[in-house]
Amino acid sequence: MTITQQVITIGMCVLGTVLTRALPFLIFNGKRPTPRYVQYLGKVLPSAIFSMLVVYCLRNVTPLHYSYGLPELIAIGVTVTVHLWKRQMLLSIASGTVCYMLLVQLVFK
Repeated sequence: MTITQQVITIGMCVLGTVLTRALPFLIFNGKRPTPRYVQYLGKVLPSAIFSMLVVYCLRNVTPLHYSYGLPELIAIGVTVTVHLWKRQMLLSIASGTVCYMLLVQLVFK
């Protein structure tokens, strides 16, 4: 890539990021109420995305081969436990990820 192409690419990424961050505030300003379907999506999308993340992470688990899905099952247990304890999604995901990586790298080689 030339310098010009790199600058154009970075500029497009910046423009796309700024537009996706600012557009909701421009469309749904304080002058008119937020539509009910947008409020509904705001309530259900976090759970739906988290569910898709779980399905994506477990898609290659083979319970008939070595480790039998135990690292994944233990990490899910840690994630659920931390989430029920602290109610912080970022902390829950991070603790489950760290637990899984430690299990895979140190226990289930």
